[in-house]
Amino acid sequence: MIKLNTLKDVDLENKRILLRLDLDVPLENGQIVDDSRLVASLDTLNLLFKNFGNVIIAGHLGRPSGFDQKLSLAPIASWFAEKFQGELTKGRLGEFDGWKIKENLFILENLRFYKGEEENDPAFSQTLASLADIYINDAFAVSHRAHSSVVGVTKFLPHYAGLRLEKEVSVLSAVLENPKRPLIIVIGGAKIETKLPLVKKMNSFADTLLVGGKIAMELKDVLSNKQDQLGEGKSKLLIADSDDTGKDITQKSAADFSEAMENGATIVWNGLMGVVEEGFEDGTKIVAQGIINSSAYSVVGGGDTIGYLAKIGIFDKFSFVSMGGGAMLEFLAGDSLPGLEALT
Repeated sequence: MIKLNTLKDVDLENKRILLRLDLDVPLENGQIVDDSRLVASLDTLNLLFKNFGNVIIAGHLGRPSGFDQKLSLAPIASWFAEKFQGELTKGRLGEFDGWKIKENLFILENLRFYKGEEENDPAFSQTLASLADIYINDAFAVSHRAHSSVVGVTKFLPHYAGLRLEKEVSVLSAVLENPKRPLIIVIGGAKIETKLPLVKKMNSFADTLLVGGKIAMELKDVLSNKQDQLGEGKSKLLIADSDDTGKDITQKSAADFSEAMENGATIVWNGLMGVVEEGFEDGTKIVAQGIINSSAYSVVGGGDTIGYLAKIGIFDKFSFVSMGGGAMLEFLAGDSLPGLEALT
């Protein structure tokens, strides 16, 4: 397992702490729809406050090109103000706009409003780092991005993994290094280009590999054109059929997936089986229930997936819910994540 610098032996008292969190939560009409990623940050925040740390929260929302009021972190700042019983006051810290929530808590405006963030610009990184004495990354979901607030600041500050990030790495490393078997991997979603590396990896590693969603159709095309595209397979590979609409998997495929999961000891799931935002959710519900009904240790991740599980009220039925989407996929595919490498 990757060895991270952790908070175990760090003196946090009266330190100014730059805390990178995953603030990229879904909004509708300016209101937070799913706060799972924010809730996941609370253990680290409570630890910092317990040790009298002065916390500066940093993060992003969406993919803005310059300033975009619709992607302001104001709703997220309000969420933290309510959670910690603070008063929200718009202000400025160094060269950054943001909000003062309490004497020991400030949240910076969306870092992606600044060009230097995604460019990992050294000057921008240094300006950001100048706000604090210590840097903590507790945003696993962006740790596959070599951005200033993820990688660049570590060159200027002592740097550590937050409690949530440490837990993510521990759980996912166990899946890769010593999973209880049979290991069953369930992959869905719509982006074959992002999921194919994981499909290839798990085809040679998992005991059973179940592929649904839009990528199932695309994977069938890939395999029909080049049978060895996935390399030498160890797993039992099941690829779902699509229903007549092309927007969900068939009831039979969903039932076959559930049957395959009955004897699993570890099940990892990333990606929806259908276009749930348009009401095509039957396949996803059946697969989710199949995982819940099994006695397996279950790990689920992906922004759309966890958002849906929270919406239908079964979020807490899984053993571990990863806050990572692309980061989870890349980690399980064996890729090196820049944000994690920066913390070693």
